[in-house]
Amino acid sequence: MKRIKQKPDGMKIIIVGCGKVGATLTEQLSREGHDITLVDMDAAPVEILSNTYDVMGIVGNGASYSVQREAGVDNADLMIAVTGSDELNLLCCTVARKVGNCATIARVRNPDYTEELSYLREQLGLSMIVNPDMEAATEMARILRLPTALEINSFAKGGAELIKFRIPQGNRLHEKSVADAAQILSCGALFCAVERGHALSIPGGNFVLREGDLVSVLVSAKDIRSFFGSIGVETHQVSSAMIIGGGRTSYYLARQLLDMGIRVKIIERDRRRCEELSTLLPKASILHGDGTDEQLLKEEGLARTESFVPITGLDEENILMTLYARRISECKVITKLNRMSFRDVVAQLDLGSVIYPRYITAEAIIAYVRARQNSIGSNIETLYHLFDNRVEAAEFCVEENAPVIGIPLSKLSLKKNLLIACINRGGQIIIPRGHNHIEAGDTVIVVTTHTGFHDIGDILR
Repeated sequence: MKRIKQKPDGMKIIIVGCGKVGATLTEQLSREGHDITLVDMDAAPVEILSNTYDVMGIVGNGASYSVQREAGVDNADLMIAVTGSDELNLLCCTVARKVGNCATIARVRNPDYTEELSYLREQLGLSMIVNPDMEAATEMARILRLPTALEINSFAKGGAELIKFRIPQGNRLHEKSVADAAQILSCGALFCAVERGHALSIPGGNFVLREGDLVSVLVSAKDIRSFFGSIGVETHQVSSAMIIGGGRTSYYLARQLLDMGIRVKIIERDRRRCEELSTLLPKASILHGDGTDEQLLKEEGLARTESFVPITGLDEENILMTLYARRISECKVITKLNRMSFRDVVAQLDLGSVIYPRYITAEAIIAYVRARQNSIGSNIETLYHLFDNRVEAAEFCVEENAPVIGIPLSKLSLKKNLLIACINRGGQIIIPRGHNHIEAGDTVIVVTTHTGFHDIGDILR
């Protein structure tokens, strides 16, 4: 099978598992010029993905020594195991470490391993362990802490957050330029991206904001409520949450919400799982029932709850329940979707905040891959894709030989459609202006419509 032409700095990566996450990784990593080999025991997805992205595909057990040798583990830079089995993923990575001595990443989802992830990573020599259910739950919990936001992405070890929200009708930001909007804010904040209809902009100072715009703003975590207060938007943490579905994500989310002092009710149709959750989450209210039953939702107080989170395994159910909740309640709604098909249709629906666990997992892994490729003085620490992958927000750790150090930002020859959104200097969050400069040891957040940045030097023309 013909391989795609690789960029000179492309890594040789073996991906075991051709499910949703494996497919997303194949799409994004092949687009960035890496040499990808897929391994899965099911021939159908291997054939589909290998033909779609012109990469190598092998049908077999990814934990098998002979299969890994056939996949080229001896010369591989990275093994990523994202099958549906935690144990198989860990075994794949262990074999790869012994046979090929390459870096390894395993997806581990079982809550039984949650408290042991650091131990497993250290003892098995893994580069990273990712838990998509836990990461999705953490993102949901962040949003419920600030329900005005549609999306919250955390940077600088939680010190800065990129908040996506829709400008309300009649809001004081309407018809204000970005420069004028900055004057009414009671804290430092930077407007990083604006979506109006299908048009996306990285706004300059003269860009005029309008009601209905989807806006992403970078603000220090401690100033978030001050920011919303200054634009006349009231926001507060929800006090109650109704969760439909009792799977792993629901468990992780409920645990975090209870720790935040939020009342939690879970509706699950499997009686045995209800009994398990009652033991695991004694402070939550666990109800055996069908969350798609309109009458049940009414009886259990959907109209009075402050947040509603359908997390079943079926996207169609989650969408229908969300639309129903939006019709009878003013609550904050979060919708989890697994499939990426019909995204244009989904975007037209009023689904509140939409979470795609596969993208959360893929972004963490891609950030690691890019960090391994850095060459001129920085490491990429955090990576998010925004606005349907049309915008990247990346956080770089700047080292001493970086080409951007000591130069006022106004003097840097930056690429178009790019903002230096934040500088984190020893925990001090700086919303930068033209006179600010970057120092060694800083972490710098860059928001851009360009893709594939590996290093802070990539921001320069």
